[in-house]
Amino acid sequence: MPGNHFELLENGEEFFPAVFQAIRGAQREVLLETFILFDDKIGRQLHAALLHAAQQGVQVHVLVDGFGSPDLPPSFISSLVQAGVHFRVFDPGGRRLFGQRLNVLRRMHRKIVVVDGELAFIGGINYSADHVADFGPQAKQDWAVAVRGPIVAHMHRFARRAVLPRGELKRASRAPLPELAHAGRAGALFVTRDNNLHTTDIERHYRIALRAARERVVIANAYFFPGWRLVRAMRRAALRGVDVCLILQGEPDMPIVKTAAGLLYDHLLRAGVRIYEYCERPLHGKVALVDRQWSTVGSSNLDPLSLSLNLEANVVIHDEAFNALLHERLQKLMHDSCTQVQAQPKGAFEGLRLLRGYCVYHLMRWFPAWAGWLPRHQPTISLVQPEAGAAGGGH
Repeated sequence: MPGNHFELLENGEEFFPAVFQAIRGAQREVLLETFILFDDKIGRQLHAALLHAAQQGVQVHVLVDGFGSPDLPPSFISSLVQAGVHFRVFDPGGRRLFGQRLNVLRRMHRKIVVVDGELAFIGGINYSADHVADFGPQAKQDWAVAVRGPIVAHMHRFARRAVLPRGELKRASRAPLPELAHAGRAGALFVTRDNNLHTTDIERHYRIALRAARERVVIANAYFFPGWRLVRAMRRAALRGVDVCLILQGEPDMPIVKTAAGLLYDHLLRAGVRIYEYCERPLHGKVALVDRQWSTVGSSNLDPLSLSLNLEANVVIHDEAFNALLHERLQKLMHDSCTQVQAQPKGAFEGLRLLRGYCVYHLMRWFPAWAGWLPRHQPTISLVQPEAGAAGGGH
């Protein structure tokens, strides 16, 4: 879809002021979906912006994930609800076993904001203080985009479907999409992943881009353990002479992340893929570019949770200027803050390493099928009621 404009927003320092200003300036409607919303300095700034919008008569809908945002104080939610905010929780599921939460699978992992049906934001950034640099060494590196143009109409309809009651949803679905004015030259696709009709859409767009690559590929992704088809597409691109670079976590927020990705290093390095580990702080980004036109930004990691279980959303951008800017930012990251991974020399354990790579490769080959065997249920979206300040009335 042509006629769009994308502004790259790096880290919370660029993202949060833009989002909060847009919410405060809303005239009609704010739709916000997020995996994580914490009651910290960032969460309270979002709270203030949402409260301001609701008090001005703006229709405000918020959807948070029950696993990602489990500990919001009742006062945090009730003050929004009393002001008229429609606050919903995706699959609250508060049961625990030996202190561990059980609602870990099939989460609502999207991060989307749509204001007045004309301005949207999408990316990987949650509403928590660990997305700004003053959080310290554990502050996350991430990206999002601000979007204007015709693609916003599709994002708006999608976000409304996630929060509207069934009756209103049916009426909204029958209404034609508004024709938004062109805001730029970028072509765009809004791509989602769910557990029904769009189970592999985001991965499929990655693979299509990799198969078409002729010059360069740069992927910066926090949680990297993709399926065999995606790994095969990366290897084949590198083997035909494409410069394929991966930026992965060197200082992960969870040690298993680096361990899992490391199992793939040998297999990728032998094909000529260059791997860089970002070592300045935890990497949380989910962005990629191919050649000089194709880019993607969104919530989807390249791991089994995002590719086979969670609800995700990305935008695919066809624009040379945006691609060039993202490439410049990623090149700077690789140069200033990354360590390149070198292939291990052949040695006494060469056969063991090859066997490990073979096993891991074929484990990945079947994980999408195995994911279908994992616990499956119909998630609820619970609306917090003003009178009780607690979840209820799921739809």
